[in-house]
Amino acid sequence: MSLPLSPRALSAVVSRLRAAGCVFAEDEADALVTAARTSADLAAMVDRRVAGLPLEHVLGWAEFCGLRISVDPRVFVPRPRTEFLASQAGALAGPGTVVVDLCCGSGAVGAVLAATLDRIELHAVDIDPAAVGSARRNIGSRGQVHQGDLYEPLPLRLRGRVNVLVANAPYVPSEEIGLLPPEARIHEPRVALDGGADGLDVQRRVAEAAPRWLAPGGHLLVETSERQARRTAGIFARCGLVPRITSSEELDATVVIGTRPRLGIPGGVNTAEPSVVLVSG
Repeated sequence: MSLPLSPRALSAVVSRLRAAGCVFAEDEADALVTAARTSADLAAMVDRRVAGLPLEHVLGWAEFCGLRISVDPRVFVPRPRTEFLASQAGALAGPGTVVVDLCCGSGAVGAVLAATLDRIELHAVDIDPAAVGSARRNIGSRGQVHQGDLYEPLPLRLRGRVNVLVANAPYVPSEEIGLLPPEARIHEPRVALDGGADGLDVQRRVAEAAPRWLAPGGHLLVETSERQARRTAGIFARCGLVPRITSSEELDATVVIGTRPRLGIPGGVNTAEPSVVLVSG
């Protein structure tokens, strides 16, 4: 239930948000008014938002694929574009699928897959303790959340058994971190943003080890930018995966999918040119 607020008071909230640079001030005001229990709560929440805290951190949650995802302060906020990554992973998974969500952040992608797919075995991993805490709340009993560096904390019994491996690894080049909106560069952990000199350092590490963890015919999916997608696909190919690039104009999202061949040696070199698929939604 929304906090009762006069039109004048609501207009004042909108004006403060707009003056602070909030592009969708009316929508944000509605969200804050709905979340506030008292006028004092609302005033404190508006102050935090005006000070530059991401709206999702102020609210304590983000909407993602129709789910309300808990997001703690200093945890990476799931972006709408990443809904495309979740949908592409869901399309490749089926009953009994083993799914691993690396660099899981709040666990948004894993939570969606667990909520929409039947009887999957889900493992999510992040190196950041705050992110692991959020992921455990969002995934709950539907999967296991591990803290550590990429594959390191995963049970060894998963090697060669993973059907769908999702990694929303950081892909912003280090020198471009300063160009990000203040909400991201100040209030989100750098480890969730910084992908190294060309933005692809973590993707390389993910792809290099992926053939040892993927089942034959299994898939690695990573979100990347349109300008980086060809290089990401090239990394996949050199690691022995058959790459293809998918994108959504509506969400301004690009995902590279690499498939481990059913025949051949894991980690072998694959020279196939990546196929490119445009998805409208």
